[in-house]
Amino acid sequence: MNNSQESAPESSVSGIKGILEKKGVRITESKDIDQLSSRGYGVADDEGLLLAFHEALYLMDKGMLVVIAKRKKEADFQSVLKEFESTSENAWTQYLAYRDLRSRGYVVREGFGSGVDFRVYERGEYSKDAAKYLILNVQEGKPLSLEELARTLKQSQSLKKELVLAVMNRRGEVVYYSVSQLNLAGMDT
Repeated sequence: MNNSQESAPESSVSGIKGILEKKGVRITESKDIDQLSSRGYGVADDEGLLLAFHEALYLMDKGMLVVIAKRKKEADFQSVLKEFESTSENAWTQYLAYRDLRSRGYVVREGFGSGVDFRVYERGEYSKDAAKYLILNVQEGKPLSLEELARTLKQSQSLKKELVLAVMNRRGEVVYYSVSQLNLAGMDT
């Protein structure tokens, strides 16, 4: 994964309205659904497009999304973040890692099982190829068991994906580490 800053062409996405729900932010306008889903945002269902909280926060931060809460009142960043924190104890670190990856030009999708927070697609490869990286968010100073790391690494290798640790340091910066299996068999002692 390349660490160079490269912005994705998001500037054409703006003026989108979403409705705050318990599981994320709902987009119902079909033109907005098309704009967002083609750029790798949200999950489509019968009621429209559901943005994960970290996606909605990112779009709000970029000035591309207005979120409407109860009583048709506009929700601010902090109130959406508070809703996210009610569903995830690592909400803030997930958002920061998501924002960092998106700002580098990657398409970032929800992870799946075994502690994988995100699937990340190479630049320009979303909808053309499978995700290349699996991201595991870790906070500096917060323990991560070797068993959990080994299990996640085994899963990522079985899927032919590269496992990357996104380590959030105390200053809120994200540092990425590629994880691979160390094989000491055959080494002379």
